[in-house]
Amino acid sequence: MPFFTGSDGASLYYDDLHNGGDSNRLPVIALAGGAARHPSYLGDLAGLGEQQRLVVPHLRGVGRSPLPDSVELASFWRQAEDIEHLRVHLGLERVLLIGHSAGTRLAISYAAQFPQRLAGMVLITPPAGYLVDEPSDADELIDRRRGDPAFAAALAAWDAGPDTEDDAGFNAWQPRIAPIGYAAWGEAEQVHASSARYSFAANRAYFSVDPPPDLAARMGEVAAPVLVVAGAEDCITGLAPVTALATLFPAGEVAVIERCGHFPWVERPAAFRPAVDGFLRRRD
Repeated sequence: MPFFTGSDGASLYYDDLHNGGDSNRLPVIALAGGAARHPSYLGDLAGLGEQQRLVVPHLRGVGRSPLPDSVELASFWRQAEDIEHLRVHLGLERVLLIGHSAGTRLAISYAAQFPQRLAGMVLITPPAGYLVDEPSDADELIDRRRGDPAFAAALAAWDAGPDTEDDAGFNAWQPRIAPIGYAAWGEAEQVHASSARYSFAANRAYFSVDPPPDLAARMGEVAAPVLVVAGAEDCITGLAPVTALATLFPAGEVAVIERCGHFPWVERPAAFRPAVDGFLRRRD
């Protein structure tokens, strides 16, 4: 079974998705968000696994990877060390990273700590307010959706919060707030949202360590190319801060997916795949 040894000696699990991908291309390590959402929601990123190998680690406390006694090891800052151990385990000189949402915090942490090992990085709908000063336009995007009954109910549930602070309460709350994450609440979006599973303890541990105060400045030292993928109607992150994030990287670029929220590979796969495929092919 695909396990690797983490920074503390723990056995950590990863999914290895070949799906007929080109073995000559550099594998991609895909980091799930949530935080602490089971990575199955990524699928194979709209068929990306058919083009090249996808390695999807189960982050600390999620899926088949245990939560450590020291919660700091499960923070997005410290788990960068696990990704470095995974790189060594896979026998890679450098890595291509894809992170989604909260998973981009881990990708950025890796880039800050191991910049020489990074071949390229794709940041999908990243929360960027902790790194950029650009005011969020999320409220404006939310205002455009207020006539939608499903969206309005989701906003009310968001404001109310989960009934209990444990796995049961957290996972019961997620379906109620799910419409916020999509630009439209159609059948494909509903099916995708229904599969969500979270670990509440891992979610809390993920944010247990603050990154260094100079993290944004350190992005200026990341020489590897970076693609930031933004949803034009992402009510979770807004659009303006996400596009501003790309300017922190010397080789940063942006792909804005129109009529799209927080999950571009689900909502607009025909626009998502060309943007990501083109970027990754230039990195091989």
